[in-house]
Amino acid sequence: MAQNKKKVVVLTGAGISAESGLRTFRDTGGLWEGVDMMEVASVEGWYADKERVIEFYNVRRKQAFEATPNTAHFALAELEKKYDVQIITQNVDSLHEKAGSSNVLHLHGKLSEVKSEGDESIVIEIGNKEIKIGDLCEKGHQLRPNVVWFGEAVPEMENAAYIVQQADYFLIVGTSLVVYPAASLVDYVPATTPVTLIDPNTPDSYPFSKNITIIQENASKGVPEFVQKLMADHV
Repeated sequence: MAQNKKKVVVLTGAGISAESGLRTFRDTGGLWEGVDMMEVASVEGWYADKERVIEFYNVRRKQAFEATPNTAHFALAELEKKYDVQIITQNVDSLHEKAGSSNVLHLHGKLSEVKSEGDESIVIEIGNKEIKIGDLCEKGHQLRPNVVWFGEAVPEMENAAYIVQQADYFLIVGTSLVVYPAASLVDYVPATTPVTLIDPNTPDSYPFSKNITIIQENASKGVPEFVQKLMADHV
C-alpha cells in the first residue's frame, strides 16, 4: 500500500532541464546573451526597468512551454510505481509535471505563474501567455513573474527542509550544490539516508559532512540507471 512505500526525495537543478534544450539561467541566448542577471532577476532590476524584466521572462516562458521532458524526467515519474517520490526543483519550468511526476515542489517559483506586485498571495496561472506593463491583479497592482529573484526569500525552503528530513533515499540531479539556500538542504538529510549526486561537472569528492555517492554522468543517462537499480532493489 502507498503508506508503506519508501520515500525518495529528489533535488533537481538546471542540468536536468538543459538536456531538454532549456539553457541555464545564465545562458538564455539570443538577445539576452551576456546580460547581467541582476538587471533582469532582482528586485532592483525590476524597479529599474519593469518592461525589460517582463520581456525577459516572456521569452523564457515561451521556451519552457515548448520544451519536452527527457529520459531523466520520465524515469523519475516511473519511480512512483514503487516508491513515494517527492521532487524538489530549483527549476522554474514544468518539465517534471509534463513527464508525469505528481509531487513537485518548486523552490524558485514557476514561469507559468504570475503574482501581484502588491499582494504576493495573489498568484495566477497564465500558461504560456505573455504579460505586459498594465496587466494588473484585482487589487490594481502590476503582475510580475512568480519567480524568486536574487536577494528574495525562498518561501518554500521550510517545506523543502521538512520533506528532506523524511527521505529514505536522497537524490541530487543537475546541480552543483553552490546555489544557496537550496544547497543547504543536504544538511537536513537523515544520517542513515544514502545520498546520490548525478552531475557531469561534479568533482570526485565534495566538502560535505554527508557521505555522498557521486555519479559523473548527464541526467539523461545517470538518472534512468539509478532508477532502474532502485526499482530492481525494491522488495
